Amino acid sequence: MASENNTDNAKETYGGFTSLIKWGTIGSFLVAAAVVVIISS
Repeated sequence: MASENNTDNAKETYGGFTSLIKWGTIGSFLVAAAVVVIISS
């Protein structure tokens, strides 16, 4: 079975990963919106 320390490390890593995905998605959306605005003008 996984040790408590290993589980805590895994939870911390997963939290960082989900945060990175969240901000990456928001950033990609903003860049895409800016490109659409630039192309349409």
